[in-house]
Amino acid sequence: MTQTKEVAHLVLPTWAGEFDLRVFEGATGEVYLLFAYGELGDGQDLLVRLHSACLTGDAFGSLRCDCGPQLRQAMRRIVAEGRGVLLYAAGHEGRGVGLVSKLQAYMLQDEGHDTVEANRRLGLPVDGRDYREAVEVLRAAGVRSSRLLTNNPAKASALDREGLLLERLSLSTAPHLRNLRYVQTKQRRLGHRAPGGQPVDEDGLLAGDGQAVDASALLGEVGARPDRPYVVLKYAQTLDGRIATGGGDSKWISGPEERRVSHALRAASDAVLIGAGTVLADDPLLTVRMVPGASPIRVVLDSTLRVPPDAQVLGPEAVTVVLTSERSDPGRRAALRRRGVKVDVVGEGPEGVDLAAGLARLRSLGIRCVLVEGGSRVITSALRGRLADRLVVAVAPLLLGRGTDAVGDLGATMVRDGLRLRGQTVHQLGQDLVVAGDLDWARD
Repeated sequence: MTQTKEVAHLVLPTWAGEFDLRVFEGATGEVYLLFAYGELGDGQDLLVRLHSACLTGDAFGSLRCDCGPQLRQAMRRIVAEGRGVLLYAAGHEGRGVGLVSKLQAYMLQDEGHDTVEANRRLGLPVDGRDYREAVEVLRAAGVRSSRLLTNNPAKASALDREGLLLERLSLSTAPHLRNLRYVQTKQRRLGHRAPGGQPVDEDGLLAGDGQAVDASALLGEVGARPDRPYVVLKYAQTLDGRIATGGGDSKWISGPEERRVSHALRAASDAVLIGAGTVLADDPLLTVRMVPGASPIRVVLDSTLRVPPDAQVLGPEAVTVVLTSERSDPGRRAALRRRGVKVDVVGEGPEGVDLAAGLARLRSLGIRCVLVEGGSRVITSALRGRLADRLVVAVAPLLLGRGTDAVGDLGATMVRDGLRLRGQTVHQLGQDLVVAGDLDWARD
């Protein structure tokens, strides 16, 4: 058995709380950072996360993997528990092959190979991690039995062989379209336990609020166009087609189960887009909160920059892009940029920012999938301009009578002229029905 030694010990304040940090160095030269929270006591029944380093995911928020959301979720759960350990294995980058090799494997994945095939083509092990030193560090820290936060059977087996495993707990995160294939490969070829959580159409989805949901099926076959991203229109309406009352109230038309799936849809998308009117009416945050997952880029269409400076969507919780027109005040644009809000001037249409121009700008920024959440004018504009690919509509068992229509006039004079969906699916989420399908422009 190798011998590890402690080389540093300090208190480290983090975004999640104050941790006692002990740094260990193994005989192999690998470094392990052990973050302990609360009183570990006799070391029994401890919540433990053994996290393999991922610079791109942990530090830079890469959407190619689920590492960053897993790390943050683990820290939150340990803090919520009141006691526990996060062991950060700095030498386990890329499942043990190192940063450069991992990035080279990414290049092969861009050519169509999955994560397993890419490593093999480079002559690398599929998983080169050795957990013996990690186990030594856990023992040295006083861990005697653990409830291990992992989807990885190899990590659980390593602790089980040494008598340190009491229970294995899943650590799933809502998948993003950029890492969906990677997450599915880990489950299918590496035996990981449901890393993306429950699919929307799976029985029992309503249980376990706060757990991961895989909403990717609702997004359909995503494929960006050369001139714009793939666009999904998503809204919740009443049985009589209203998205708000006559007084503007829209919280909440749908129930918590449907809203949880809506957050998973955000986590799956590159960006979520709304108009300035929605900001003024609802002051949304537009982040992912009801499921563990990454928050998308927030996009606001605001031709004159009338959104107030204290609007939540301009806050630091996620990146925000404001698309405006030449009519907006240059001083206001500069003020927003100083706050870290990206402001781009695009062409103007009859109802404000030209949506086609705005979507083209988003595509130039590398955004491939946009979830449009409102309001009615933006949704209608997207439909009129044939600028949307898919529709996801939640229908609540509720009647309002007078109120805001979900969709404005599309010019249909006969029923047969109406825009239809193809390949539609229907899902019941709590009391709400969700209908999803592709917009049938070929028939229009």
